[in-house]
Amino acid sequence: MSTVFHRSPKQSLPIAVAGDGIEIIDSTGKRYIDASGGAAVSCLGHSNQRVIDAIKRQAQQLPYAHTSFFTTQPAEELADRLVAAAPQGLEHVYFVSGGSEAIEAALKLARQYFVEKGEPGRRHFIARRQSYHGNTLGALAIGGNAWRREPFLPMLIEAHHVSPCYAYREQRADETDIEFAQRLADELEQKILELGADSVAAFVAETVVGATAGAVPPVREYFRKIRAVCDRYGVLLILDEIMSGMGRTGYLYACEEDGVAPDILTIAKGLGAGYQPIGAVLVSERIYRTIVGGTGFFQHGHTYIGHATACAAALEVQRVIADDKLLPNVLARGEQLRGLLREHYAKHPHIGDVRGRGLFVGVELVSDRETKAPFDASLKLHAAIRREAFARGLMVYPMGGTVDGKIGDHVLLAPPFICTARDIDEIVSRLADAIDGALAAI
Repeated sequence: MSTVFHRSPKQSLPIAVAGDGIEIIDSTGKRYIDASGGAAVSCLGHSNQRVIDAIKRQAQQLPYAHTSFFTTQPAEELADRLVAAAPQGLEHVYFVSGGSEAIEAALKLARQYFVEKGEPGRRHFIARRQSYHGNTLGALAIGGNAWRREPFLPMLIEAHHVSPCYAYREQRADETDIEFAQRLADELEQKILELGADSVAAFVAETVVGATAGAVPPVREYFRKIRAVCDRYGVLLILDEIMSGMGRTGYLYACEEDGVAPDILTIAKGLGAGYQPIGAVLVSERIYRTIVGGTGFFQHGHTYIGHATACAAALEVQRVIADDKLLPNVLARGEQLRGLLREHYAKHPHIGDVRGRGLFVGVELVSDRETKAPFDASLKLHAAIRREAFARGLMVYPMGGTVDGKIGDHVLLAPPFICTARDIDEIVSRLADAIDGALAAI
């Protein structure tokens, strides 16, 4: 019996021993196509020599220096690179070790900003149903993933939720995209007014919804309208691009496609591509200057923030993405992936929607295509698909509770940016077999 406390202790896991491009190899020699990038992490695959060499060089030179004493060249260069490409106004970077830490830092920074600005009454955070922002207590509190939140509700801070921009389920048949976006913006405005405009600190949203609902992109103009509402009432806009950022949608920052700049933006996962644990919070000049001109320090921190080796790895990851011109490949392979799935499932009675941006794709399953009725949750279709896919040497990221946290099933795909057209063909083929196998078994 393993002495590791695994996340699912009753599950017997194969031992991963090597990585080869988009594949992971276990101790028996079996190969698995990583069509989910783990959890939308491994954007460069599992054996990029440039990144491995960068880690070695930094570890030999200086693996770690505590940020209360020193800065390091990799951290400075990585921050400069991220800011140079960031949406307008984001001028500073605070490094952390992962996505949940990034959200915690963002929430605390928003609160401290208003305290230092002389508006201590701003304490409320608004987010969306069917969202996911991380597993730490603050991130769980603002998140809308009912299943993850439920056991810890007595421990969570008060948070407020509005409707998601989930066109497949929430947009009315008589609504255009613009009308749908306006209705959601109006709902946010009403929530702000209900709570008291001078008591709301921030609205938090995933630019493209990730794990909880399965690669749900916003309709056009949604974030522009949300930005306008936030500006009207002095509310900060925090965009969570922990899953969707760093090239996953074909844009380095997913919100570029929406033409919107947030006040705070969180990234992780694809930032370091899994080669080292790292995340970051990008911050507007306005917020930064308020902190600097006030107490002069951010009242927050962790031991491994700005970790030199992690920053060196992430810096090389970003260089590889640029040097190998991978973002055009993300767009092309994403079009191919969604196109093949839509073609294959054009008349399938149990595939309700294929959606996403770039190599961030969701497939939603339904018991009835016409009514969009989900399968009975007790069937755990998502778990069956995961098992069938894994048996076929395919890693995907299915989840249940897609509709409301209890019912609904989807599969999330987030393959590495280095995928070829042939790789995408194979992913679709194995996934189709897995879905058929799971449906036949229920």
